[in-house]
Amino acid sequence: MALLQKSIEKRDALLKATLSLVTNGGIQSASMAKVAKIASVSPATIYLYFDSKQDLVNQLYLNVKTAFADAAFENYILEEGVYISFKKIWLAMANYKLEYKEEASFLSQCDNSPMIDENTRQEGLKALDPLFVLWEMGQNQGLIKGMSPYLLYAYAIYPMAFLMNMESRGINPLNEAILEEAFVAAWDSISEKKS
Repeated sequence: MALLQKSIEKRDALLKATLSLVTNGGIQSASMAKVAKIASVSPATIYLYFDSKQDLVNQLYLNVKTAFADAAFENYILEEGVYISFKKIWLAMANYKLEYKEEASFLSQCDNSPMIDENTRQEGLKALDPLFVLWEMGQNQGLIKGMSPYLLYAYAIYPMAFLMNMESRGINPLNEAILEEAFVAAWDSISEKKS
């Protein structure tokens, strides 16, 4: 059991080292030698856990995407209705990005670069299925625009990355009132307006 725990700890240390390197210097700065040094393991040890640098980064992406989704859907109850459920999910996503800035930055970098292979990217998208199901329910009820879930995500969720970037740079500090305003804008961007 102790050997298994030590193995898990080494794998986690490699993932954390990669996260730090990629977040602070981009994928090119995360050489296997640097990852090994920060994780306090020999470079050869990395290959006991990951096939390649690409595999290491892909696994990190899946871990972070899963943690993000877990946080987003932690208090989600479909029966509460589309608007309330979406608000809970949106605010949980924002709070995750505020609390886990390194992870949020990593996900943003992954969204804007080819560093994640397409199969891994598609697997990561599966973690967001509850959101897509909620939107489909909202579309069926005439509450949400009849767009693809990717367009809905682009309008309602993706701007959050920009907002978090401005917050982390000290340009637009976030508080509850600003987050509420941002959520309303996100909802308005995807909701089917009734005249």
